[in-house]
Parts: sequence; structure tokens; C-alpha cells
Amino acid sequence: MEKLRIIFMGTPEFAVGILDTIIKNNYDVVGVITAADKPAGRGQKIKYSAVKEYALANNLTLLQPTNLKDESFLSELKALNANLQIVVAFRMLPKVVWEMPGLGTFNLHASLLPNYRGAAPINWAIINGETKTGVTTFFIDDKIDTGAMILNSEISIEPEENAGQLHDRLMNLGSKTVIDTLKVIENGNVTTTIQEDSAEIKTAYKLNKENCKIDWTKPGSEISNLIRGLSPYPAAWCFLKDKNEEQNIKIYEAKLILESHSFEIGTVISSKKEIKIAVQDGFLELLSLQLPGKKRMHIAELLNGMTFSNVAKVY
Repeated sequence: MEKLRIIFMGTPEFAVGILDTIIKNNYDVVGVITAADKPAGRGQKIKYSAVKEYALANNLTLLQPTNLKDESFLSELKALNANLQIVVAFRMLPKVVWEMPGLGTFNLHASLLPNYRGAAPINWAIINGETKTGVTTFFIDDKIDTGAMILNSEISIEPEENAGQLHDRLMNLGSKTVIDTLKVIENGNVTTTIQEDSAEIKTAYKLNKENCKIDWTKPGSEISNLIRGLSPYPAAWCFLKDKNEEQNIKIYEAKLILESHSFEIGTVISSKKEIKIAVQDGFLELLSLQLPGKKRMHIAELLNGMTFSNVAKVY
């Protein structure tokens, strides 16, 4: 059995859950690599990554390179004398980095590869109406999420589950799968499976303003999936127009009601207790949304101080 000396690379909260599990299982993490600090929010205050916060709190050796090919960074990395690197939600590595440790570099990806390679696998699994997903560990190569697979684990996606809830369950599943992967590597029992490409493979495209916008002409189930798949972040959005006022709103939670009606698609039907949007096969009852410059609100809270006219529309 070879004793592992691990370098961990990651940035967001998802990666912290994995790193914490590695530490609690008494593996030797000799270094942590995370994104450089950057200003965020209205005040542009310097914000640490979630992984940096964890590393500082646990006295782990920390590196924050801006250029992964920089000679001084590569020297620091080599000096840590790791024999294995683990990557979770970080960035694409140059070959000089991923081939450095003797036992290789593996990545944990939050999908059942080869499906949903890319930046937002958790979101797109829900947006596309999948009923199952999972996590995969694989050895990194020179392309994105294409390397030889080591282990995978599968879970069901619940009908009303949103991306935030699935994120947390996949973080727990990923933690277990990473530990299982470490065990087979340290025991010298690694077997891998080459990913097979086909035209049917689904991609986890990077989320942007355009693919997060609601198209109200689509079936209600597709709109509902988009809202769930983007909640709580970055959130599905649309324009709300009432009389002469137009505003950009974010919708976090909605309930689909399948029902025939004669309303024009996008019509807002509201009362003192509810807001519904007419879609082609029924209505979407809005449960939680955010107006510009306001906090996220439940509909009951919103309707306490706001009313809509009978010409209100979304688009």
C-alpha cells in the first residue's frame, strides 16, 4: 500500500465538502490550490474562495496561482512532493500540472460521464428533466471531462428537487466516491473505463443570461424544470410588464398546474393570495421571486404590498 501525499484543487462550497471528508478520513493533504482572491459585490471587497476559507481555518498549505504555467508556481507545486492530485470544481489544468504526480491527477465531476461534461452539470440534469444523475471520478487528460473513468455513483433526482438541494446530495455522494477512489488508488487496484463518445451525449453548457431566460411559449414542465434547475443560483428570469412599467424579475420556485384555459400565454392572473402565469398547457403558480433591488420574497409577502393589473404580462 502506497502512502498518499495529496494536493487538492478546488474553489466553491461543493469542493469544500469533498476536502473536509478527505481530511476527516486522515489522508495527508500536503497542499491546497484555489482561485486567486477577487473583488465581489457592490463594495468590490476582496472575497476569498470557500476552499481558501477552509484551508486557512485548518492550517493547510495554500497556493493561489493566477497562471498555472508560471515557473515559480510549478516550483512550489513540485516542492510539495505530492504523489496524487485531486481536482473538484477548479479549472482546466495544463499538462505540466496534471502529469506531475506519480499516481496521476483525478477529478470528481457531478454527473454520470460521459453525459453532462462541462461547467454546470447539476443545473442541466434538472433543466433537461433527468430522473437520475450522479458523480464520476476520472483521471484528467488534455480535454475537458473526457479522461478514463475510475468510479461512479448514481442517485435519483426527486420530482420537486432544485439545483441547490441536488448540489448538497451530490456533494455527500461525491465525498464518499472520492474516498472509495482513494482506497483503490492506495491499494494499487485501479481499473479504468474509457469514455465512449456519441452524438447522443448531453452537454452541461456554461450558464449565461440567455440560457437562463424563461421562454413562456414552452410547455409548462420545461419551464418548471428550468426554474428548479437554476434555483437558488443563478435563478431563472424574465421580463414582467404591467401597464407602462417593465422590470426584470427572478423566479426561484413555481408549481405547475395542468389545466386547459383560454388566456394568452404569459398573462399574469393574480389575487390577494396567488400569482399564476398562463402557459400553453396550464398555469405556473409562482411561489418565490425577486424584484429588481429587492430581496427574494415568498408570494404572500410580495402581495402584501403589491398588486397587478389585468394587463400584466411576462415575456
